[in-house]
Amino acid sequence: MGLPDDDAGFEAFVAARGPRLLRTAWLLTGDAHLAEDLLQTALAKVWPKWRRIAGEHPEAYIRKTLVNTYTEWWRRRWRGEVPHAELPDASAGRDERPYDEFARVDLEQSLAAAVQSLPRRQRAVVVLRFFEDLSVAETAAVLGCTQGTVKSQSAKALKTLRSVVPVSLVEGGEPCGRAA
Repeated sequence: MGLPDDDAGFEAFVAARGPRLLRTAWLLTGDAHLAEDLLQTALAKVWPKWRRIAGEHPEAYIRKTLVNTYTEWWRRRWRGEVPHAELPDASAGRDERPYDEFARVDLEQSLAAAVQSLPRRQRAVVVLRFFEDLSVAETAAVLGCTQGTVKSQSAKALKTLRSVVPVSLVEGGEPCGRAA
């Protein structure tokens, strides 16, 4: 017995866009298991409305549902202390060691940790603007705020990220001042 068209369309959409939506969920939560739960919850909320939204912009609708569900979760959860190990100084000794092929992985891990350290609103803005490649207006619509709020939160987040992740790593992996 085959699936009705709506179910087949929903399954095809999830199969095609699921990995990107899961990445968005992971960037919001910082945890693979929570990201899977978040995406599953958002998809469960959207599925009954699929027939109505399928012809419009279903990815935008699901993305907004992801952000709203994430916001509901963190508002309800206890935000107590979370133990973290002391991070080593990343800049110590960098000039003495040669460029290694794992610099990209180091940068990705540093950037992911830095994004996770942002306040939730700033993190949502960064994820939507720079990872999902939405415009300021689209981001404001998803978050339900003004474009000015998106711009200010984006500026604050980028300032924080620039202070945490050295520009030299982002611009080719070698410290500034090192001759090429």
